[in-house]
Amino acid sequence: MQLEPTPLLDAFRREVRDFIATHAPGIKFHTGVRAPAPRQLPAIRSWTAELYAAGYLGIDWPAEYGGRPDAHPLEPFVVAEEIARARTWPPIGAAPLAAAALIDFGTRAQRDRFLPRIRSGEDIWCQLFSEPEAGSDLAALRTRARIEGEGEHAVFVVDGQKVWTTNGQHASMGYLLARTDPDATRHRGITAFALDMRAPGVEVRPLREITGTTDFNEVFLDGVRIPASQVIGEIGGGWRVAMSSLSRERSGVAARGVELHRHLAELGELAARRGALDDPAARRELGALAARVEVNGAVLALMRSRTTHGTEQPADAPLGKILFSELNHDLTEFGTRVQGSDGLLTEDDPQAVAGGWWQDAFLYARAYTIAGGANEILRTQIAERGLGMPREPR
Repeated sequence: MQLEPTPLLDAFRREVRDFIATHAPGIKFHTGVRAPAPRQLPAIRSWTAELYAAGYLGIDWPAEYGGRPDAHPLEPFVVAEEIARARTWPPIGAAPLAAAALIDFGTRAQRDRFLPRIRSGEDIWCQLFSEPEAGSDLAALRTRARIEGEGEHAVFVVDGQKVWTTNGQHASMGYLLARTDPDATRHRGITAFALDMRAPGVEVRPLREITGTTDFNEVFLDGVRIPASQVIGEIGGGWRVAMSSLSRERSGVAARGVELHRHLAELGELAARRGALDDPAARRELGALAARVEVNGAVLALMRSRTTHGTEQPADAPLGKILFSELNHDLTEFGTRVQGSDGLLTEDDPQAVAGGWWQDAFLYARAYTIAGGANEILRTQIAERGLGMPREPR
């Protein structure tokens, strides 16, 4: 097991850090997977294109589409960490998920059409998986797609509703799951599609969250027509496509360790300024949080080592997500609470500590415990897939 960086990776990290310092589009103030303001989109699109052109994104893509097959497998983690360390914008949207699906299951025509537009920043993708009654239990999705016509003239007509769609208001393309066989049960009969978000019948309604921002959206699909040529993989094989693409996108967890260490350092400074360190109970709580941050870092290092050697285990991703999301919540809760009554001030108030960052981060923190699978569901996955415990009868 290798946990320490190599000289080659250290040199790559310095290169990426210098590139970000020169080209990054500025500071991303809010924590979390947030949607930018429309005025920020041109700079983020250009930044995305620069990252791909420099070979820092799409590293694991086929060489004919700009990938670098000889790259070190941990390079995507390094890039994610350095973007987080610089507190700048990562590429927004679900393009990494869609690209993984297209590379592994798409046709040549689909790859030739969509992958260059992802690299150029022209297309922002959103993920159209979750529904009002199918979030963590994704196999319960009800959005329907029925086929009309045959051969090259065949189209799928889609009706349904998706929810919690990050960046849906900015997306030109959607990575959609819909049920094409209503008689099939659970994972069977689901098909993956590339959906033009500007097609007639697509309606995006931003959701205003407790943070006051609109990062998530509802998406209503009313008789939306999708050419059969935009099916990703086999008809009825969408579950396999989705699970494969989700397993491919792992570099995002690298940024979380950087974020937690930064939050901890800033929390210590805040606690000192507010006089909280005079309280033994507060010192113990801060010490416990520091220990958990180190444990989280060790778990991430273990996951990176397993990625390098191809020995990932089923419990790795769920465990990493649970540790991060619950620790992130507790850090931001402490940071808000230690401010006393000032913890009620938001970023609109000029007296708010750190511009209201802690309050916004605390309010958003619950989203991390739900997005990507509620932590309760992930604990069941760890028990069943990681520990081999028997499933409860349905």
